[in-house]
Amino acid sequence: MRLMFIGADHEVTGSCHYLEVGDKHILVDYGMEQGRISFEHVDLPVGAAQIDYVFLTHAHVDHSGNLPLLYARGFRGKIFMTRPTADLCSIMLRDCAHIQMQEAEWRSRKGKRNKDIKQVEPTYSMEDADATLRQIIPCDYNTIIDICEGVKIRFTDIGHLLGSASIEVWATEKDVEKKLVFSGDIGNDDQPILKDPATTELADYVVMESTYGDRYHGEEKPDYIKELTEILNRTFARGGNVVIPSFAVGRTQEMLYFLRTIKKEHLVTAVDDFPVYVDSPMAVEATEVFTDHALECYDDEAMALIKKKINPISFPGLNLAITTEESRAINEEDTPKVIISASGMCEAGRIRHHLKHNLWRPESTILFVGYQSVGTTGRAIIDGAEEIKLFGEVIDVQAEIVKLTGLSGHADKGGLIRWLQGFKERPSRVFLVHGEDGTCTNFAACLRDEYGYNTYAPYSGTEFDLISGQFIKEGVPKAAVHKTSKLVSDVYTRLKAAGARLTAIIAKSEGMTNKDKAKFADQIIALCDKWEN
Repeated sequence: MRLMFIGADHEVTGSCHYLEVGDKHILVDYGMEQGRISFEHVDLPVGAAQIDYVFLTHAHVDHSGNLPLLYARGFRGKIFMTRPTADLCSIMLRDCAHIQMQEAEWRSRKGKRNKDIKQVEPTYSMEDADATLRQIIPCDYNTIIDICEGVKIRFTDIGHLLGSASIEVWATEKDVEKKLVFSGDIGNDDQPILKDPATTELADYVVMESTYGDRYHGEEKPDYIKELTEILNRTFARGGNVVIPSFAVGRTQEMLYFLRTIKKEHLVTAVDDFPVYVDSPMAVEATEVFTDHALECYDDEAMALIKKKINPISFPGLNLAITTEESRAINEEDTPKVIISASGMCEAGRIRHHLKHNLWRPESTILFVGYQSVGTTGRAIIDGAEEIKLFGEVIDVQAEIVKLTGLSGHADKGGLIRWLQGFKERPSRVFLVHGEDGTCTNFAACLRDEYGYNTYAPYSGTEFDLISGQFIKEGVPKAAVHKTSKLVSDVYTRLKAAGARLTAIIAKSEGMTNKDKAKFADQIIALCDKWEN
């Protein structure tokens, strides 16, 4: 009986854990990596065709997005998840497949103009996604499910996303039973719509996320309605738009919840009847799934509205853009407005078009309402980038950049500790995953030194014997930037070419104004200073 760590180890995304019980091979999550990849993942210890089961904590693509790839490589087992997660996956996995196919088509089309670039195949196809969905077994919360001889599981509401769960696993081998709990992503307390995360009483081993293990959201719960109202009023008074890059599932619905209250109470005086656009077909579908699963997942406040026959995430003035034509028309409308669009980290999707139309406008506001991974466009904007390249065009960042404070689907350090303290007895060991390199290491030290837990932050490749309680193998960090010498060589060639291009531009700079030349020089000096230090 062994546990092996594959992905999201000293990183936030790419969740994957391997569990072996007797002759059964099990994965807990199989997600995509997003943003900057710091460390390489080890391969699965068995082929995809040998995986018997997958247990999925929730539908976010950094936990679910590689399931069709698993199928494409031969997996034909069963995938267990909650019913709301199953409905969301039917949207999100198909969307992932669509993106893979679009990206491959674009790169292949580009390759036809360059004989050195080969045709690109998608990571997986829509057929793979559809077939994956047929492997899903929807499950109820709080019900023990007999998976096979020696393995039982139970899903517990963890309050992170509609349908999200921590997973209790009872594993028996050689007449020895061990209980594991995989926390999944632990939800933030007192968030709108969803219930607070439930705790679990007992476990031998806990695999726990640590995304915000080094920070607090704030001592007091922010007044989201007040803060959002102030942003809307000052932006609309300038005649600008409020553009919200938002995850289609979860964060979009929370924003609609707040906006319904603001409009109902007429809190925005600059443009009282301001329109709100949700420009994401996936977000529109996900909003319908939220409504379908209200009884299972909504908290008391949201359910009180439902009982009054009020939809907490709908209101007059809400416009849902499905087609490309509807999306384009949004930016042709001069009225100050709210535009909610995906992707939440600005890496793909329609949000990039809205940024192109609004980033350069001082009167507009770009409002971030979710975590931005290192290496993403969203993170660059929040960190103060003066310009962003979109669709091959450099766009100056002149809009007001704001982050809605405290709004997070993840528990902060205090919330993580409270969830862990919900166990009646301390687990034998707590494994910390889903945190950036320093975060998970520091949080493991905090739990060990200040609270007495036996903690460990594994690297990818770490193997642990669940019966003996001993490590079989400890993973060794392998930086992702050093994959092959060829890659380094190719990048160096590109760097030399960039230097030659820069020299050519400098030679042509004589005709620039002094102001432009000074700005250009400052940017070059700043880059040199950055890379010399």
